[in-house]
Amino acid sequence: MKIRKKIKFLVLSLIAVSQIFPLYWLITFSLKTNGEIFGENIIGLPRYWRWENYQSALTQTKLIQYFLNSVFYSMVTVIIAGLLSAMAAYAIARMKWKLKALVFGVFALGIMIPAQAALLPLFQLLDKTGLKGGYLGLLIPYISGALPMSIMILTGFYKSIPMEIEEAACIDGCGIIRCFATIILPIIKPALATASVFTFLGTWNELMLANTFVDSDRYRTLPVGIMSFAGQYSTDWGLIGAGMVIATLPTIVIYFMLSNQIQDSLVAGAVKG
Repeated sequence: MKIRKKIKFLVLSLIAVSQIFPLYWLITFSLKTNGEIFGENIIGLPRYWRWENYQSALTQTKLIQYFLNSVFYSMVTVIIAGLLSAMAAYAIARMKWKLKALVFGVFALGIMIPAQAALLPLFQLLDKTGLKGGYLGLLIPYISGALPMSIMILTGFYKSIPMEIEEAACIDGCGIIRCFATIILPIIKPALATASVFTFLGTWNELMLANTFVDSDRYRTLPVGIMSFAGQYSTDWGLIGAGMVIATLPTIVIYFMLSNQIQDSLVAGAVKG
């Protein structure tokens, strides 16, 4: 038993190191010069801690504007997609109506079809409607792209909730809207938190659509802004690393804030009775 525990501890330690190492490398990367990054000191700690990389990223670039744009896109997408997916999944999982299986299948197609396949038709549609290049030109694809995964997560969670809860509420005179808002929504908080985390990560880290549909710095997101730091003839990679660290911090904070609810949603419905 002791040998088995030691082996398990060793394996888990290796997994933990493999998960933490990319973050360590990114932080040290952001504090090095180009010479250290490309050959002199690839993995080790910086010889000279270049904190001015962060100062330059915050003061000499439009990183703050890009950061605020990404916060706006992510928050609006999380709120609207979360509300729409919660209502759509409720109708699919709890109500009886014709064609609900077909509607669920249409939403499932959103997961099966890659975004690259829809890029050109979506570009033409947004261009002809005059939405390309503004906030709506990114919010509409972001929200519609977040719905399929959120609906899949919430539909499975709804099916684990006993119907007797809603039946008792209806007997007491509670309507569908009030039942959904006051009884169901508090119950699905763990699943909604999980869907929100996936939506936030997908929106925050998205690059392809933002790089294609947005031309102006006013609407540019953080990944596209960091990509623009690379020059045609020379690039300060420490500056790019500092921007990447700043872009990574919100995702880490969001995960730690909602980690407990995510774990609760993953085990919900696993045990009945």
